[in-house]
Amino acid sequence: MELPIDHFRLLGVSPTTDLQSLLRTLQQRIDRAPDQGFTQDTLLAREELLRASADLLSDEPRRQAYESDLTALAGDERSVMPALDVPTSKEVGGLLLLLESGQALDCFELACRALQPPQAPALGSTREADLTLLAGLACLAGAADLHQQRRYEAAAQTLQQGLQLLQRMGQLPAIRQQLNDELDGLRPYRVLDLLSRNLTAQSERAEGLRLLEDLVARRGGLEGFGDPSMGPAEFQAFFKQIRSFLTVQEQVDLFSRWAPTSAAADFLASTALTASGFAQRKPERIAAARQRLEASGQEGVQPLVACQHLLLGQVELARATFERGANPELRRWAEQQSSDPLAQLCAYCRDWLTRDVLPGYRDLEADPDLEAYFADRDVQAYVEQHDPPSEPLPAAADSALSWEMAANPATPADQDEDIEGEDEAPWLDSWLADWRWPQIQWPQVRLAPMQWPQLPQPSRRTATVAAAGAGVALLAIAAAVRLRPLPPGPGRTPIAVQPAPKPVAKPPAPAAPAIPLRADAPSEAEVQALLEAWLDAKAAILAGKDSRIPLEVLARPTQVDRLESERAADQARGETQTISTSITALAIEERDPKRIAATVSLRYADQRLNAKGDPEGDPTKLELRNRYVFARDGGLWRLASFQKAP
Repeated sequence: MELPIDHFRLLGVSPTTDLQSLLRTLQQRIDRAPDQGFTQDTLLAREELLRASADLLSDEPRRQAYESDLTALAGDERSVMPALDVPTSKEVGGLLLLLESGQALDCFELACRALQPPQAPALGSTREADLTLLAGLACLAGAADLHQQRRYEAAAQTLQQGLQLLQRMGQLPAIRQQLNDELDGLRPYRVLDLLSRNLTAQSERAEGLRLLEDLVARRGGLEGFGDPSMGPAEFQAFFKQIRSFLTVQEQVDLFSRWAPTSAAADFLASTALTASGFAQRKPERIAAARQRLEASGQEGVQPLVACQHLLLGQVELARATFERGANPELRRWAEQQSSDPLAQLCAYCRDWLTRDVLPGYRDLEADPDLEAYFADRDVQAYVEQHDPPSEPLPAAADSALSWEMAANPATPADQDEDIEGEDEAPWLDSWLADWRWPQIQWPQVRLAPMQWPQLPQPSRRTATVAAAGAGVALLAIAAAVRLRPLPPGPGRTPIAVQPAPKPVAKPPAPAAPAIPLRADAPSEAEVQALLEAWLDAKAAILAGKDSRIPLEVLARPTQVDRLESERAADQARGETQTISTSITALAIEERDPKRIAATVSLRYADQRLNAKGDPEGDPTKLELRNRYVFARDGGLWRLASFQKAP
């Protein structure tokens, strides 16, 4: 095997290191051998390779000749890299030195290759065990290097490759869990990486959107708390940056899918539809946005609905809705702009478009120009077809007409006389001329310091997701808006675990906690019973059996899907798992009406079995400490997520 490394880097010294320092480094490397569990054969091979490099570099003539060879390679136009030829008997020790030298990805690639036929070692041999351990450690280190370089998708692919390898080998469950945890932690960074790519990279962006939907589903919606690795403030900062990488249509599609269980998504869908309709001159989209906003039942949105009525040409309805929904503070501001109600509404609508509707989309470059909007032929055709103004707006006889004159407009010209080729909107010209638009102080979302990498932004800035209008405080993504409870789905008949019959002579034992768990404030015993029921069900599924309790009443779909995927992978290999888990301690750390987080200590043991039911590899026994998060959906407590506890 050829290792892509030279003697200096293998030993950990520079070409200028003197003999005494070189020998001291050699002894330190030998004394500090890795202790991750490699066999004595691998550690001995490592030591022999270190001594061989030190012997060469300690011999002055051989060292000078070797340095001359390295210099010649560096000057070769073919960019030839130095390499060391390592005998087969010492290649695992050489790969370990390659990992120690910081070349984790090279080590991972070579270890994977060595585990593939036809050079795969004998099953159950020490060589196989060392190569598998080396591949797992190199995968973790290589992914960490790629993460540091902000190559997030490459890091994720490396972790996935390592997981597939270790699952095929059926070894190292602890390292597999680490790989899973690292892969889960990379998800938001991968979303940033993939969605920030050019719009022509369709497959990459589609994968980014899929990961984003998975991330939101794992949380339980935009306002959910199902992901303990990202608190509400951190997620809000992340999502605020993500929005600037999404096109307006992507936002319409995403928010519309999330809207049934998220008030914030419902509001954002209406905003995105309005932005699309205004920028692309498609009033039918604004009509859909208005219907969505009206159906939401949210308080304080009447001024926004009034703006949408205005953009649809429904002037009288817009005036009435604004008058009905504006609070005293907004009324005072509006009266300062003009004495005419329509002028007030136009000012409010333009500022709403400027601040909250048009910013925040990757592919939208639109000015909040009401005059240009109503001058568009498609807009005029829609207004005339659906709801022609019952009361004509001011004529454009004089573009310099003051607001005082506009407040008492002259009778407009005959609307039936259409001037061919004229693109102006006569009934808006005088209203929009020479107007200085106000700077309304909208409610702002206070964000925690951004922890996410600042990738190059698209042309539009990111806007805060806040509802417009004085007194309207729809802070999207924050925890102010709660999830709407989901109705129980089909096949979710509650199953209660009943206590066993008790002898008459003994005092009655306490009843076992009921499953499904529906208590408003579950005790630690009830939470532990729910977790034990899930662990029992998980063990049954991985053993190729059926769970006695439906999985959907124990855990959210993300956990169920993950379990079913693992079982499908085992089935493809003709394997099953025998798992034993016992909870030794459980302590609830966080609690609110919709979320419980608990730190749990467990004793874990597993054994893989082949298609004949014979054991494969050595059994695993571990002491684990995990953090489990339970969420309440529609009155039902279920496992939402878990990770290794700090």
